[in-house]
Amino acid sequence: MSFHNVLRTLKTVKVRTQVPFQEFCELISAIPSPSAAPKPLNPTTISLLSKLNPNSLHLILSEPTLSASKCLVFFNFLLKNQSFISFKLDLQAHLTLICRLIRARKITLAEHVFKSISVDQNSRYPFRAIASCVEVCCLEPVVEAKLFNLMLKVYSDIKNFDGGLEAFDYIKSIGIRIDERTYNFFSVAMNRAGEVEKGIDFLYRLLYSGTGVSVYCLTAVVEGMCRNGEITRSRELVQEMAGRGIKPNIITFNIMVEACAKRWNFSELDLILPLMEKEGLAFDVKTYEFLIDGFTSSGKLEEAERLVGEMHDKGLKVKTHVYNLIINSYCRKGFLEGALSLFSKMAERSIFQNADTYWFLINGICKVGEMGLAMQYVNEMQNKGFELDNLDCNILADGFRSKGMANELFELQALMEKKSSKANGFKQKKNGYDLTRKQPAVHNN
Repeated sequence: MSFHNVLRTLKTVKVRTQVPFQEFCELISAIPSPSAAPKPLNPTTISLLSKLNPNSLHLILSEPTLSASKCLVFFNFLLKNQSFISFKLDLQAHLTLICRLIRARKITLAEHVFKSISVDQNSRYPFRAIASCVEVCCLEPVVEAKLFNLMLKVYSDIKNFDGGLEAFDYIKSIGIRIDERTYNFFSVAMNRAGEVEKGIDFLYRLLYSGTGVSVYCLTAVVEGMCRNGEITRSRELVQEMAGRGIKPNIITFNIMVEACAKRWNFSELDLILPLMEKEGLAFDVKTYEFLIDGFTSSGKLEEAERLVGEMHDKGLKVKTHVYNLIINSYCRKGFLEGALSLFSKMAERSIFQNADTYWFLINGICKVGEMGLAMQYVNEMQNKGFELDNLDCNILADGFRSKGMANELFELQALMEKKSSKANGFKQKKNGYDLTRKQPAVHNN
């Protein structure tokens, strides 16, 4: 046993002789559960609490015969009855309990206690004060390492990113290893909170400290930058990190591809796609869907349809809504031939044509006044079990009126009355599909 541990043992023995330890154990066992109705403390308990001091509390919380759960119960009991003890439950008391909980692998409870000294306005401590206290009350390297990693996790939860960055620098300076999962969590929290510059700063701290940058961390930073519209800067960061051996993955690139597609930033897209190829990454279903959505909304319909064919050639699953987007866009632009051709290809490729597919096509046919053809598709739609809704009926009614088709209009109105519905004018959306979009939608990721 080292001289330091001998002194610690002697000190423990001395303090323990001054504490009615058995009485406190009995008190702890008798503490009611938190859900029980509160009762006034009896005189014996009040007298016992008056004998408690910081050293004796530290001894009790460190007692190996008491479980960590009982220590937590006792600690919470003292917090509720603070007026009966002669001292404030200070930082050392909190950290002693946290170390017990960590040792018992009750990490979630330990995080909760640490939050109480990090968030509560009445007992907030700066990181440096916490770090200094840890050196005194936590002498086990494994527990100490877990405690500092826990701090970084809590700073992420409470969005105290300045405290987290300070903790990171300190942790590295004393040679404690940070778990990859912990720093990934911290990086994601910063970027999702809009602290993109701090996220970039943290990435470089990881890089220069020798910790290593994970692709998960890089992707979190790229996501934050793209959300802010900094697509060029995100691509340049990816290029730099790739040169340093930190390889982006398909998720990293899909975030940039989606950002370009939503903003119709095709000049930047033309730089990202070759970089993606250089890194040996092929398009996945998400890549194609982002590109098709961007090309479709910007009017590049032939390019969008070419990508759909490419997906089939590669054996990738193409969803119905992808076809619906393009058919809707063909119809909005009056390119009925393109819409009808793509509709036929869906059947050839065994792609399910749903009610929305028919509605977009019928809407486009009505716009050009081909009501006979429209009714053919209405009949086909109904034969497949799809019912006309109010919006479908309104579109057909407008078409019949414009063509002077009184009989058909009368029959349709009878059907509408049977459904207890009235024509309310043309709506702009159906099942989430935008029928009139002329500008690129800019969404948060």
